[in-house]
Amino acid sequence: MSEPSSINRSEPTTSSDPTTATAAIEIEGLVKRFGRRTVLDHVDLRVERGEFVVLGGSSGAGKSTLLQLIAALDQPDGGRITVNGYDVGHHYGESTFRRQTVGMVFQLHNLVPRLTARQNVELALFGTQLNRRERVTRADELLAELGLADWSASRPSTMSGGERQRVAIARALANHPSVLLADEPTGSLDDASAAVALDVMRRLVENEGVTILAISHDERLDVLAHRRLVMEDGQIRDRPIR
Repeated sequence: MSEPSSINRSEPTTSSDPTTATAAIEIEGLVKRFGRRTVLDHVDLRVERGEFVVLGGSSGAGKSTLLQLIAALDQPDGGRITVNGYDVGHHYGESTFRRQTVGMVFQLHNLVPRLTARQNVELALFGTQLNRRERVTRADELLAELGLADWSASRPSTMSGGERQRVAIARALANHPSVLLADEPTGSLDDASAAVALDVMRRLVENEGVTILAISHDERLDVLAHRRLVMEDGQIRDRPIR
């Protein structure tokens, strides 16, 4: 499979409409502690709409914690996070915020073992206005787009790690999120599967203006990224893309 074409790194999707002038993600002075350990130490970060940013760093540096805070799955000890201009602190624990605004790809997939691939994707669509047939159609479309059309009726236990990861990506995209948060989205994928996932992400950014913040050490993402950042000592620093 051919390698996905690169995104114009210098020009993320923007809009002249003043109602969309705010950043997709804006973080100011973010602090997160676990006991006496400060994982995030007054972190600042701005990600523009339609920008693809890759965040690296050593294990335990706080990268996954950062994504969970942005997705309102956890609360910070200080600082402020806004997503599309909305204060995330007001949405802590709200499934509606995640359903309508952000899609989350978890590093360990977080699929429900007793459900099929299709049903796992459908889970993200409950609480929307879609009826059962529309939910099935949307799930099947996403699975097919990620090369899993033949696995829609399969349960996670019968699938490889890479196949489960692609199901997790499909689930994260189910509600057309404007912001995609992805924790090692291609880490368990072989080259062919990674090329499919990368092409999906490229089209999300280029055609739909989706903002992507991905945690990854996978240099295959660099062909798409506008910026690569690294988390060190509780801070985020820029790193050039080679």
